[in-house]
Amino acid sequence: MGLRLAKWSSKAVPEAVIELNQVSKRYGSGATAIEALSGLNLSVPRGCLYGLLGPNGAGKTTCLRILSTLLEPDSGAVRVGGLDALAQPRQVRELLGYVAQDVAIDKILSGRELLQLQGDLYHLNRAERDRRIEELSEVLGMDVWLDRRCGTYSGGMRRRLDLASGLLHRPAVLVLDEPTVGLDIESRAAIWRVLAQLRDQGTTVLLSSHYLEEVDALADELAIIDGGRVIAAGTPQVLKAALGGDRVTLRVREFSDEPEALRVQLLLQACAGVRQVVVNRSQGFSLNLVVEHDGVVEQLRQQLKQADLPVFALAQSKPSLDDVYLQATGRTLMDAELAIAGQRDPKAERKQAMR
Repeated sequence: MGLRLAKWSSKAVPEAVIELNQVSKRYGSGATAIEALSGLNLSVPRGCLYGLLGPNGAGKTTCLRILSTLLEPDSGAVRVGGLDALAQPRQVRELLGYVAQDVAIDKILSGRELLQLQGDLYHLNRAERDRRIEELSEVLGMDVWLDRRCGTYSGGMRRRLDLASGLLHRPAVLVLDEPTVGLDIESRAAIWRVLAQLRDQGTTVLLSSHYLEEVDALADELAIIDGGRVIAAGTPQVLKAALGGDRVTLRVREFSDEPEALRVQLLLQACAGVRQVVVNRSQGFSLNLVVEHDGVVEQLRQQLKQADLPVFALAQSKPSLDDVYLQATGRTLMDAELAIAGQRDPKAERKQAMR
């Protein structure tokens, strides 16, 4: 399919440093085609840490690759720093630091040698390059092992070095695709600190993740992506407050299969003060719901008991981003990942994206 440039909307937010308008992308053709993005709209304000939250396969990586000029959309418009990313890719790349999901590091070079090579590719003069390497080495805690060969690095070391490569030229916009996947607690905490510091210094950071706690802890604003489009956007606090109640997760002893779970779901949906009820298949057919006040929980217990379905386990908590996702889609983030994993071939998608 040929590239089609969409007319840019005059309603775009003036201060947005990243803007995607009706961006679509499909891999393959015919019955096996994968609709990675479907009319996605995104606006990232300047100088904030913005999170993209969604299950694996929701379209986050495709979105980041398109705005980083590594992939062309089938249709839609993309602007970065006021520049048309489809017509001016070279200028856009000068603004960006991009850290991909898969770490690509030469095992023979030392970390310092790799950063020196990266600095030369950015056309930094030698003095500035070496000064910047020392700065990043200190900030990211790399000084002890930076002169060792990369082939000896742990996953956390490799991730920090990859982040340093993306920051070497002081980009105005830093794009990170799942930067802490598989990392230990210490490495994850170190990267969180650096990202918060960058945001405080005025760098716009766009971070994709399927870790709820990561986006909740770091993001000033976020967008939830499902099925290749944005289904909710705003600050974490506003999105959670909009649910208007507490989250309740419960199980009853008598059911252990989906038909019984659906029967209980219908019973709960008829209770006053109960909002959307969803069967959580990833946790043994438990049920997730939002209640408007504490008195509803006791009411639920009584109604389930009268129906000869006494409560086996119940937990009540304040709303989370998973509840926001649940409210928007009717399923939890974990259930969405399980569903997508059953529908898609990740290896085939990666091959298509590389073409």
